[in-house]
Amino acid sequence: MCMVNLGILGCANIAERHIVPALKRLTGQYNIVGVGTRNKKRGELFKSKFNLSIYDNYESIVNNEAINAVYIPLPNSLHEEWIENSLKTKKHILVEKSLTTSFDAALRVNKIAEKQNLVLVENFQFRFHIQTKKIKQLLNDEEIGEIRNVRSTFCFPPFANKENIRYQKKLGGGSLLDAGAYPVKVSQIILGDNLEVVDSNLYLDKTFGLDTWGNATLKCLNSSVCSQIAFGFDNFYQCNLEILGSRGKITADRIFTSPPGSVSAIKLENDNGTKIIKLEPCNHFENMLLYFYDLVKGKRNLKNEYVENINQSRLINEIKEKTNR
Repeated sequence: MCMVNLGILGCANIAERHIVPALKRLTGQYNIVGVGTRNKKRGELFKSKFNLSIYDNYESIVNNEAINAVYIPLPNSLHEEWIENSLKTKKHILVEKSLTTSFDAALRVNKIAEKQNLVLVENFQFRFHIQTKKIKQLLNDEEIGEIRNVRSTFCFPPFANKENIRYQKKLGGGSLLDAGAYPVKVSQIILGDNLEVVDSNLYLDKTFGLDTWGNATLKCLNSSVCSQIAFGFDNFYQCNLEILGSRGKITADRIFTSPPGSVSAIKLENDNGTKIIKLEPCNHFENMLLYFYDLVKGKRNLKNEYVENINQSRLINEIKEKTNR
């Protein structure tokens, strides 16, 4: 099996906690060539913890001809620059959400990637969790009839550390690009790409000069079905999905944050009664990386990811444009 030679830009927490350990387990698919970082202390940690080669800049990764794919877990404001730099050197890309901070930038990087037939995946690992897969199966099997309404929430309390990048406007912080991206994504997974934002609200925190919570309604263009979403990091913790149908309801907790290896569950209510469906543990980070591997190796359709990237960014942009009107 031909491995993907991967480089990593930055030593983000998600890379340390989940992505690098998952890559290390996928020994038949991935070889981590090195990590580029501007943070010497974090670089030393990654070197000692994972036995990785560390470079004191991002250019050494992007310009390395031995590397054919990069993982970018940098702050949102740096995504556009380093996606473009990576595409210039013919690298396939896995980038943490949000893809970019503007719709125009998303259009531009997708166009470059598509022209060169390069992979560009915005990482939402919950897409690859068994919980999401089972929900889609229940819908396809019409266990709740026709979908009437979707509600999803991703909210958590304020961070104690006010230096957190989510509070830094210059780094692309704010609740919409962070927590809000998840319910926007799951709305498309459930209802498809043919959505528009009909109403939205973002609360602007004057201390930080950015949004710390918000909500929106996304409507199907070809029906009356809507998805109502709420998000933010100045809230009571909530991470759930509810799908109301003509003959039943599906409810799932921790839809976006189920820990790898944990037992997840779905509540199904319909004419046959109420059932709690417990699911086998899975590692959705590994599942996501295997999917990315298949894309790089030409085993899956790249165009689907380009379409998803554009629609995700379009809806995020519509929430910004229609807020508080």
